[in-house]
Amino acid sequence: MATKKVLIGGGTGFVGTRLHKLLTANNYNVINISRMPAAKNMSWTDLETSGVPSDTSAVVNLAGQQFMDFTKFWTPGFKQNVFNSRVYTTRALATAINKTKDKPDVFVLITGVGAYEPSENNRYDESSPSTGNDFFSRLLVKWEKAADVDPPVRLVIIRSGVVLGREGGMIKNMILPFYLGLGGPIASGKQYLPWIHIEDLIRLIKFSIENKEVKGILNGVAPQVITNADFTKEFAKALSRPAFFQVPEFVLNVLLHKERAMMLTQGQHVTPKRTLEYGFEYKYPKIELACAECAHLF
Repeated sequence: MATKKVLIGGGTGFVGTRLHKLLTANNYNVINISRMPAAKNMSWTDLETSGVPSDTSAVVNLAGQQFMDFTKFWTPGFKQNVFNSRVYTTRALATAINKTKDKPDVFVLITGVGAYEPSENNRYDESSPSTGNDFFSRLLVKWEKAADVDPPVRLVIIRSGVVLGREGGMIKNMILPFYLGLGGPIASGKQYLPWIHIEDLIRLIKFSIENKEVKGILNGVAPQVITNADFTKEFAKALSRPAFFQVPEFVLNVLLHKERAMMLTQGQHVTPKRTLEYGFEYKYPKIELACAECAHLF
């Protein structure tokens, strides 16, 4: 099989590192777009001046400031950085693709279920509209609009849920308190928690690259809909630890700012209707399987 070239924006992060390994193991030649010079890297400036490298078959964008970085205060400047780092990198890649004569087959953009407004009553699938009412859904509308690629390039937008994996994201932040028996539900615990195991997310990206009929919006969430309390119970069980310490909503509102805390204190009921219709098979469809895989201290 001939080696195919894939260009990844944000390829050195939590998801990007795992995606890089999966694609390389499957005979892909992976180039990261990065601010840091290294072998097999190109800079964002190079992308702007030289465009997409020739013979690139797919472009994936995972780039963006991590908004759940709790070391950063939720200031107007940080919010602007969260906004710009997603919208501008997506626009830069779309522009480079459009200027390239030898176009890639597909542009895969990873966004989030923040497109759907938090609600205890609404049921969302890929056909549900983005409201653009809160900060995150406003961001998602502009972010996805920035992925304006010309035909014949296929555009696939994967709206990811909370990504579960030991090396990063929510699990990395929670493993120690839970291991020490200090874990517990957030707020009421009744809010929905759209989630996906990292292995399934990177497999879904590869699936989107390789299946030419796949296009448009896919919800990158597991088929099992759970609440925050369901997750807490399964994660504590996988670690063989109790989880009684409920985190009150007002504490998170103070620590994180209400606008950002809503990502934890409120949730959305999201199902992967189109993802399943395309025939994607999950390795971790149930939360107990995902928690069992992630629940190790080292």
